[in-house]
Amino acid sequence: MVVVFVLAALLVVGVLVTANWYVWRRLFRDTTRAPGPVRRIGAAVIAGGWVLTVGALVAERAGAPFWLQRVLAWPGFLWLALSLYLLLAVLAGEVVRPLLRRYLERRAAARQARATTGAETGVEPSASPAAADERIPAGTAPPQTSDAPDAPDAPESPDTPSSRTTDTTEGADGSDAGAASPLARPSRRLFVSRVVAGAAAAAAVGTVGHGTYGVLSGPKVKRVTVPLARLPRAAHGFRIAVVSDIHLGPVLGRGFAQRVVDTINSTQPDLVAVVGDLVDGSVKDLGPAAAPLSQLKARHGAYFVTGNHEYFSGAEQWVAEVRRLGLLPLENARTELPHFDLAGVNDVAGEDEGQGPDYARALGDRDRSRACVLLAHQPVQIHDAVDHGVDLQLSGHTHGGQLWPGNLIAGAANPTVAGLERYGDTQLYVSRGAGAWGPPTRVGAPSDITVIELASRKA
Repeated sequence: MVVVFVLAALLVVGVLVTANWYVWRRLFRDTTRAPGPVRRIGAAVIAGGWVLTVGALVAERAGAPFWLQRVLAWPGFLWLALSLYLLLAVLAGEVVRPLLRRYLERRAAARQARATTGAETGVEPSASPAAADERIPAGTAPPQTSDAPDAPDAPESPDTPSSRTTDTTEGADGSDAGAASPLARPSRRLFVSRVVAGAAAAAAVGTVGHGTYGVLSGPKVKRVTVPLARLPRAAHGFRIAVVSDIHLGPVLGRGFAQRVVDTINSTQPDLVAVVGDLVDGSVKDLGPAAAPLSQLKARHGAYFVTGNHEYFSGAEQWVAEVRRLGLLPLENARTELPHFDLAGVNDVAGEDEGQGPDYARALGDRDRSRACVLLAHQPVQIHDAVDHGVDLQLSGHTHGGQLWPGNLIAGAANPTVAGLERYGDTQLYVSRGAGAWGPPTRVGAPSDITVIELASRKA
């Protein structure tokens, strides 16, 4: 087992090192003519970014002083997102690179053809259209100028040795022998590398910037109607505000919690369901950040179940804290509301601490003629919900993938990544979550607070 773990760790490290070397090569080595400060700075930026990322992850899990977590979290987690999209962007650049080079080669060939035609007709190739109509009298030497035009570019194969050099020639002392021409410029290969690298860097920075702005500006409200067969007509239109994965921590703090609370209250829900992963840190460090939760307003109260991150942060202390703030924790428990049952189970991560989900305790003795809504953090808990006759399970955990193409990984590990799906007689709704874990960034998976409106089929 230890050997397998070591081999897996070495494989992961090998993949990371190779990917980062490739990014460095495309962004820094291929865009410079020779070793120098630009390449060294690039290597330092990439290596330093990963040092900050690892430091941020270790500091959070090891319970380092909170000020240190905050110092490391912003640059470290943002680099994690940026490095992903730099890699994807330079990979996409491999498609653009040969197309751009071919375009430049064709343009150079066309210029050469025009130059040949101009020589045959006695017209200066670089002359302007107006000057092309002027005739030079016979026997008159053309005017001399120190600014001689460049020789036209010839088509250049990307695989030839000359294509890896520049159009200028360096002297033995390092001076540019082609400096006599003010129009001298890098070779097409170098030009293409710089264009592709610049575009990749701009795309990655723009993507991460837009995704970060989306998280920090707060979640948007989604509204979903869910019909339940056993819901009485009196409960038709009952609104449940579902919020998951707020992830208060070194990056998202009290201000973010206040935006989430204000958004929830603006929907005027009948009930609030906080379905796990509220925090990434201890009550001591994050108690003040969570304080706005005491302002939640709903006619039938606000309820809470644990997520896996609560068990990394001291679940018992956080259950006590949210109770103090006015939320009602459902620890493998059920409450009978006027028209349906509301139950909640602990997250599966609690099994390591003897506090895992207990469906028999939460659901075993209930009246099966009443509709039942279950709060459970992870979508994988749906199969137990089906076995216990639950009508609707409300979950989070997946973040909708958070960073594309993370949705593909989330889809492999969860029955539903986001949205509403049916499993037998049980429906499952998965929220993409209000916050973000690690990078405060979302790409292709915008954050949300969902208002579930229950509908009676008897209405």
